[in-house]
Amino acid sequence: MKQRYLVLFAAFLVMAALACKKDETYTSDTSSTTSTTDTSTTTSAYDTTGSTATATNAAATAMDPADSDFMMKAAQGGLAEVDMGYMASSKATNPDVKKFGDRMVTDHSKANDELKQLAATKGVTLPTAVSDEEKKDMDAMSAKSGKDFDKGYIDDMVQDHEKDVAEFEKASKEAKDADLKAWAAKTLPTLQKHLEMAKEAQKKVK
Repeated sequence: MKQRYLVLFAAFLVMAALACKKDETYTSDTSSTTSTTDTSTTTSAYDTTGSTATATNAAATAMDPADSDFMMKAAQGGLAEVDMGYMASSKATNPDVKKFGDRMVTDHSKANDELKQLAATKGVTLPTAVSDEEKKDMDAMSAKSGKDFDKGYIDDMVQDHEKDVAEFEKASKEAKDADLKAWAAKTLPTLQKHLEMAKEAQKKVK
């Protein structure tokens, strides 16, 4: 009788041990599942960030090459117009030339700011300095004074704005980017007015 009791007790211990082992296995599986879920979540967040970066890069390279080139030239040309305008405002002796210089600073500063804002939305980085050719012309103009400066400056402004009007007319009709096309069309009348003013001032400078 005592032996039978010992056998039953031993069987009970075995069943209890098996039950504990099963509980440990379940806990281990749950931990494994949680770990997998966390990894999946981390991967998903990483992928989202990567997708955002890819979208930004795509926006930066989406501009048509001709549109980008126009923006670069317009930015450098605008910077040159402002710098030369300041120079004319301080060096010109003819009041019409001096007034024209002041107008260049005001109008082209505004246009430059608009273009900068537009470029930012397109992911395009604009130059922050004039081209080497423009710098060379500005240095040559800076060396002049009196009537020589007045004539040299206003002659250059007539030539520059004839070219600017032609380029902006083309962009207002042919630019692939709708926003850039609209900006060119909006800015064109101002440049046409500048050309008209420059030609009027040119007649008064001998």
